[in-house]
Amino acid sequence: MDFKTAGESHGRGLVGIISGFPSGVSVSADYIDHILSRRQKGYGRGGRMAIESDKVEIISGVRRGFSTGSPISFLIRNRDWANWKDLMDPALPGKTKKEEEMLSCPRPGHADLTGVLKYRLDTIRDVIERSSARETAARVCAGAFAMSALRYFDIGIFSYVDRIGKAHMKEIPKTEDEGFIKRIEDSEVRCPDRELSEQMKAEIDRAIKQGDSLGGSFRIIIRGVVPGLGSYTEWDRRLDARMAHMIMGIPAIKAVEIGMGIASGSISGLSFHDEIYYSQKKGFYRKTNNAGGIEGGMSNGEDIIVGAVMKPIPTTTKGMGTVDILTKKDAVSIKERSDTCAVPSAAVVGEAVSAIVILNALQEKFGSDNIGEIKTHIESYKKYLKDR
Repeated sequence: MDFKTAGESHGRGLVGIISGFPSGVSVSADYIDHILSRRQKGYGRGGRMAIESDKVEIISGVRRGFSTGSPISFLIRNRDWANWKDLMDPALPGKTKKEEEMLSCPRPGHADLTGVLKYRLDTIRDVIERSSARETAARVCAGAFAMSALRYFDIGIFSYVDRIGKAHMKEIPKTEDEGFIKRIEDSEVRCPDRELSEQMKAEIDRAIKQGDSLGGSFRIIIRGVVPGLGSYTEWDRRLDARMAHMIMGIPAIKAVEIGMGIASGSISGLSFHDEIYYSQKKGFYRKTNNAGGIEGGMSNGEDIIVGAVMKPIPTTTKGMGTVDILTKKDAVSIKERSDTCAVPSAAVVGEAVSAIVILNALQEKFGSDNIGEIKTHIESYKKYLKDR
């Protein structure tokens, strides 16, 4: 599947078009709305989340609850449009000179200054509206369609936050523990450790008092993926490369790692590489998973583990030193309404875009037209693996 999004942060809404989505997938607007609602949660979110309540309107490509194979189009309306339409309505004649439109003090770390220079704009407003992380709601919606398809293959995706500011996990948790996912979903910061969750919230509270913002990191776990997705034959078909590309596309993400990731550079090969075993019941398997489920650019049948680091959000209530693009004088950066910390939300976006990568890899190997046809091919492949 492929997808495109359009829309501005305070415009009428966000629009998405999905092509290449298989027919026969059961599509539930309620399920998609549930995934969208998870993106809006999280301790440290700003006032915008008190306004929006994201709901998908499926316009085409789904009939009687099932995908038809035709392009899918959808709309997520911005409720905040009602408060901004006098400024943002594209039907307004010419350029308005309202003070709130002529923003001229770019935020360090944001797209503001470079965007204005690249597109020869005279106000940062034109950059803010599209570069805003509000657009990720459309990506989460597209990812929810992919998740709807992956459920046919018993592939599960979840995420958890392992760092916010200085509060971080000292050890990698055992994700197979009973109740692990429930503890994540019950946590306001998507952390399975209750004590650490409170420490993370305290970090956010301190940042709020100081007019500052916080970043952190999260991990995505993908279970039930067969070996052989992706390829070593072409660099751009490598599954880890595709995954990194999608995750890095999330606003404010500054680093991506697979499995042990960065830490793998500090240990020996004998300590890092996952030794191979075989049993009649399991087939080929590993007892460790330092590689994060991907070897040679291909899934190896173990859990795929992806980590990502998110920088602090560029918008701070205290503001930072900058230059007014109109007067060229020293100034303080604009204080557009924003979150203090959005790491939990970014983790949910990470789940969604990861689902798109996995579905694309499945369609590449097993066919793309119909979900039943794809499932038949996968079952045949699993039998081949068992008999190998």
